[in-house]
Amino acid sequence: MKKILIPIVLMIGVSCSTQKETQIYQDFSEALNNIQDMREWMKEDKVAGNIDPDYADYYIEYLDESEDLLIEHFYKLNTDK
Repeated sequence: MKKILIPIVLMIGVSCSTQKETQIYQDFSEALNNIQDMREWMKEDKVAGNIDPDYADYYIEYLDESEDLLIEHFYKLNTDK
């Protein structure tokens, strides 16, 4: 659900913002994409046995928390206008 909602909110934000705000939205989007990519890589490495499952779970947990924080701050940025 988050993966569908984020691009929609980003597009709305970008369509009615200044150039500086547009760059901030793009940075948020890129950071979220990076976190989501890293989480998928970590899951694949865990399944493939490239990393200890306990470490993988630890890293995935922190990636989830980081994603949630970015989303929370993004919504705050959009509602404070």
